Amino acid sequence: MMSIIILVGAYRYYADLAERFGKIKWQLGLLAIGVYLGFQVLFLFSYGFYVALTDPNSLNDNNYAGFSGINIISWIFAIGAVYGVYRILENRFKKEVSKSPVWEIEEIGVEDNKDIHL
Repeated sequence: MMSIIILVGAYRYYADLAERFGKIKWQLGLLAIGVYLGFQVLFLFSYGFYVALTDPNSLNDNNYAGFSGINIISWIFAIGAVYGVYRILENRFKKEVSKSPVWEIEEIGVEDNKDIHL
């Protein structure tokens, strides 16, 4: 249940970013979901691999549902990964806005007039 709440929040967070910079909302929202789920799978798989190597008997005692310490830690790290990708995208979109084509359009006429000799 907690993962669903985090996914909805991440989707809305990225959709707001897309709206602010004129991008497609659902694409960035799905990116947020992919980042969250991908990080969760990677983190929990690597943790399970680590536990299997260090204590093989613990594999029989796994609880795949509910709140455990490792689930809470993985949620925190996954939220951090979603936020990190958000900041990267935000910086990239800000750079795109700063390289506005308005300056290029204004310079078109100036360069053409230099070539004409009357």
